[in-house]
Amino acid sequence: MIYVIKKDGTREEFNSQKIVAAVNKSAARILYTFSDKEKEFICQFAEEHAEALGKNEIEIQEMHNIVEGALERVNPAVAKSYRDYRNYKLDFIHMMDDVYTKSQAIRYIGDKSNANTDSALVATKRSLIFNELNKELYRKFFMNRNELQACKDGYIYIHDQSARLDTMNCCLFDVASVLSGGFEMGNVWYNEPKTLDTAFDVMGDIILSTAAQQYGGFTVPEVDKILAPYAQKSYDKYIQEFMKYSDESWTGREERAIEYALDKVRRDFDQGWQGIEYKLNTVGSSRGDYPFVTVTLGLGIKQFEKMASISLLEVHKGGQGKAGRKKPVLFPKIVFLYDENIHGKGKISEDVFEAGVDCSAKTMYPDWLSMSGKGYISSMYKQYGKVISPMGCRAFLSPWYERGGMYPADDKDVPVFVGRFNIGAVSLHLPMILAKARAESRDFYEVLDFYLEMIRNLHIRTYDYLGQMRASTNPLAYCEGGFYGGHLKPNEKIGKILKPMTASFGITALNELQELYNGKSIAEDGQFALDVLKYINRKVNEFKEKDGYLYAIYGTPAESLCGLQVEQFRKMYGIVKGVSDRPYVSNSFHCHVTEDVTPIEKQDLEGRFWELCNGGKIQYVRYPIDYNREAIRTLIRRAMSLGYYEGVNLSLAYCDDCGHEELEMDVCPVCGSKNLTKIDRMNGYLSYSRVHGDTRLNEAKMAEIAERKSM
Repeated sequence: MIYVIKKDGTREEFNSQKIVAAVNKSAARILYTFSDKEKEFICQFAEEHAEALGKNEIEIQEMHNIVEGALERVNPAVAKSYRDYRNYKLDFIHMMDDVYTKSQAIRYIGDKSNANTDSALVATKRSLIFNELNKELYRKFFMNRNELQACKDGYIYIHDQSARLDTMNCCLFDVASVLSGGFEMGNVWYNEPKTLDTAFDVMGDIILSTAAQQYGGFTVPEVDKILAPYAQKSYDKYIQEFMKYSDESWTGREERAIEYALDKVRRDFDQGWQGIEYKLNTVGSSRGDYPFVTVTLGLGIKQFEKMASISLLEVHKGGQGKAGRKKPVLFPKIVFLYDENIHGKGKISEDVFEAGVDCSAKTMYPDWLSMSGKGYISSMYKQYGKVISPMGCRAFLSPWYERGGMYPADDKDVPVFVGRFNIGAVSLHLPMILAKARAESRDFYEVLDFYLEMIRNLHIRTYDYLGQMRASTNPLAYCEGGFYGGHLKPNEKIGKILKPMTASFGITALNELQELYNGKSIAEDGQFALDVLKYINRKVNEFKEKDGYLYAIYGTPAESLCGLQVEQFRKMYGIVKGVSDRPYVSNSFHCHVTEDVTPIEKQDLEGRFWELCNGGKIQYVRYPIDYNREAIRTLIRRAMSLGYYEGVNLSLAYCDDCGHEELEMDVCPVCGSKNLTKIDRMNGYLSYSRVHGDTRLNEAKMAEIAERKSM
């Protein structure tokens, strides 16, 4: 008889079934299931090696070594999981020490890695500290050694590590589906709204509740068409109300009833949008930030659809705050869906377009998405009438067809975009990869392939892992129809609806890649950068075919990452002119912000890369034109003809003491105050670069903003 001596000194009779239970737990952590034959091998291996020691008593550490040896022969990944868990007590001491150190910095210094968070708030501090713990758990139990090293060195960057084990990324939430017929939220039944003001209230509740159950951007697509039916209900109610209380002998009674009802509906829209702006910019979500909410609009041509769009644009342009101190809010981000046949000169919704231009010229929003120009996004709209709204600031979905999946089953099959989401992004640091290839005298594409495969495997494991989540983790999305296929029972796993969802291969610092290659920027050359991006597209398309998952290529909007990547590059390869000699790298495929090029030149230079980043992209230019409406209108129409998703970029400044506003102001010329609020474009979205003398942006991003010429 053999006994196992446990850590507390007690002994137990050797039992192979306890080994099976232990190895099954290790396998479950990486979503692997042993076959009966594999379990039989592990038990036999353990028994034989235990007996071979020739002892009646075996220390538990020796037994662990035997089991680990068996697992190495069956599945090395499970062996690692087993080994990691064995050492968890020692590892957790180091992990908690790191978390404690970071938590103290968050408590007393703050955190500026995300411009949408106010780390001065207690709730935000709690969330940030929890995120640090969750990030360490992700690294410990999800990532393998090669992935950890690649992230530490900086060759890849796994976004949102603190949330990836809990939920999904950005989405196009189907608010209309949830509202229709009513729904349950928080064990309370919500009836479908009967009026516009109630629809606004309920939509706000849906957004705040559901955006907190994910990370990344939350988009309400074509919000004008969602709200219009409720405006019609309110209109009918106001007509009846007027007719009930007015004198039947009044001349023009019907016309006055219409005028009354329209005025009331217009007022409901104005107040509704004001309420939404208040909610989204003052009520932090349970994840610690202000929910990154986007609404898209502009294609609705019916009376109340147009009214919904114009109302939001006018409310946003007017700003929020005290009289004489109003300034635009950051959320919701507004995206105008532009169709030349609807918004062109003399067309039915030219007035909506002009309201959008007025708003952009004053506040930078809306951004503009072409439905009638060139390229992929417009082609889906032209062929199918389907809009691909951006998820958050720039992420776009690949097509998924109702019957055929990745490809249409026949010429009658149609794509679906609303209700779909992204499961996460992992970005390549391309200059680092080129530097590594040169340092090791290896072919660049061979090294690139290694990291592309690494990202691919991370995505596959993420699909598998998230698929085990229950629908009850996000009831409005998975049970009440917010997501495509989202009519599951609370205890059902969500894996069955994940196939239509995307996973992103991000790219950063394409400009610095070209600089490292031949000392020229993408404005001066760009051919190598273009060749690399084409190669990545070919490889990712191969992965899609083999794996059956909707991978997408994403022009990464590096926020804090723009500074981190410089630090990582310098640590490995030093300071290289044009690559790591500034405190930031360029975002995505954009020209360097210091390039002295005109807006038109910048549009054309970045256009080469446009159709190679269909999983996420935006084009923006700097408008040093002091609210020049005509110039803004011209550049927007040009961008729309090119098929772009275009951002107007100004630098807005507001004096909090006297209310004066102008562009590029650091000291108020009216009262001399430095107590300013400044709004700058972070990447694809806006953020505060100054609030009461402080900023929510990190130092690297502030350095980039200070050097901007073309962006």
